[in-house]
This record gives sequence, structure tokens and C-alpha cells, in this order.
Amino acid sequence: MTHRSTEAAMPVSTVAGQPALARLRARATAISARGVLTTAQHTFTVFGISALALIALLMFRPDLGKQLTHSLFPLQMTEAQAVEAPALSALMQAPASVQTVAATAAPLSKEEKALLGTQKQQQWVTNWLSKRYRVANDATNMLVSTAYLTAREIKLDPLLILAVMAIESGLNPFAESPVGAQGLMQVMSKVHHERFQEMGGVQAALNPVANIRVGSLILKDYVTRGGSVEAGLKTYVGAANFATDSGYGSRVLAEYRRLKQVSAGQRVPTSNAVMASNTPAPSKAPAAAPAVETGSLTIKVVPHNEIAGL
Repeated sequence: MTHRSTEAAMPVSTVAGQPALARLRARATAISARGVLTTAQHTFTVFGISALALIALLMFRPDLGKQLTHSLFPLQMTEAQAVEAPALSALMQAPASVQTVAATAAPLSKEEKALLGTQKQQQWVTNWLSKRYRVANDATNMLVSTAYLTAREIKLDPLLILAVMAIESGLNPFAESPVGAQGLMQVMSKVHHERFQEMGGVQAALNPVANIRVGSLILKDYVTRGGSVEAGLKTYVGAANFATDSGYGSRVLAEYRRLKQVSAGQRVPTSNAVMASNTPAPSKAPAAAPAVETGSLTIKVVPHNEIAGL
């Protein structure tokens, strides 16, 4: 009888103990989750403090940051150093063949010397172009000197070369048009690639010296074949087969006229707005009179026989 009572009581006690066991398990799970969250919070706190300390250290010691970056990413640092822009003086170094030809160029005649001007006239031209196109004077001086050196070599008026450079690129040696014209004189290197062969190939198209030389040779060739400066400029801009060059020749010749005045010691404004305001209203020229209109400025067309070498 007692044994049966004991057996009957065992299921009751087991059932009564199950809720307590569930509560204990739930409490253990909650304690475990709370411990994980606390550990994670402490870990993030340590990382945050370490990051702030590292940032503060790098602010006071930037050299450590460079050393750390170099040690972690050596390839990326090497690539970054490889694409650093070279100094302009390095870009202005002419290819060896050009320097040799220029050094052995024949002495100029008195007429050519008069047309090419003096060192003082070059300085006047340099100062005027530097202000007009907002280019550093030293850089402008390099470009002007190269234009004069090239003009001496190929027997072409340097002011015409500079006028084309000014209109084509605004004296920006790295200018490039959507159709692929490059550099100071916007030479189509893909079309005239053979002219760059002696200077290292088409990759020299953005070298100011090579670009000026090739562009000047192309210009003189077009003027010679066309029979006049106007015809040569029309071909140079790619409008030989069109009725008009959209005023390109007029703009170049207007700039040439200004440079001619500057090289003669005249005071010429560097702003087009000032030039227009100081210029009398142009009268309509007779049909036979060769004149070029550019905005409100009218200038006489420069005959090609008045330009050195043409």
C-alpha cells in the first residue's frame, strides 16, 4: 500500500518540478546573452578608444601614417609615384634631333633678323601673352623662346606660330579636343604620326617642344601649298573643303596683328572687351579691300609675303 502511494506521488513531483527547471534554463540563457552583449560592448569600446588614439597619433606624426601605408600597400604607392606630373622644365627639353638641327641652323639674314626681332621684343611678347592668357611668366617665356627657336629653324614668322598657339589652345600644352587634336598647336597626332617619329613617336605630341615644331612645319607646308596665309590657316583648321573656316583665320590674323604691335613696343590691351571699347566703329570696307572682321575689331589682312619665310 505504501509503495503504491509513493509511485503515485512521483509523477506529481516531476510535473511540479518542470516549471522551475524551465525558469532556471531561461535565466541561464538570459545571463549568457547579457554576458555576450557586455563582452561585445567592452570590445567595441576598446576598439573605439584605440582608433581615437591612433588618429590622434597620426595627426601629430603624419610621417608614421606614410610609413604604415607604404608598408601595407607598397604596390599602390609605387604606382602613385610613377604618375607624378613632371616639372615643366623637363617637358620643355627638346628631343636630341631637334636640338642638333637648331644648333647647326644657318645664320639669319638681316631681313630675317628684323622680322624675328630682338630679345627685348621677345620679352614684350612674353609679358603680354602671360597677362592675356593668365599663364605664369616663366612658363610663357619657355613657350615663346621655343616658338622663336623653331621659327629660326624653319624660317617662319614666330608671331604667326604664337598666334596659332594662342587661338588653338590658349597656351595650354595639355589641351586636347574631342576629335583628338593635341597640345599647344592642336596637332592631329594620329594623322601626322610620321612627323613625330624622329621625336619618339606620337607620345611626344604633348611635349611642348615637339608639338610646336610639328605644328609649325604643318602650318608652313599648308601655307606654301595654299599660296597664302589665309588658305594655309583654312587648311590647318580642317576647313579646306568648306566654303568658310567659321572665322578661324580672322581670329588668328587678329591675334597676329596684336602680337606685331606688342613686339613693336606699342601698348596693346590684354582684354578683348577693352580692345573693342577702344576701337573706333569700323566703316564698311570696299569689296576689293582685304579686311578681316573679328567682333567689333577690323584689321587689315597681313599679306603672306610680309610674314617671315613666306
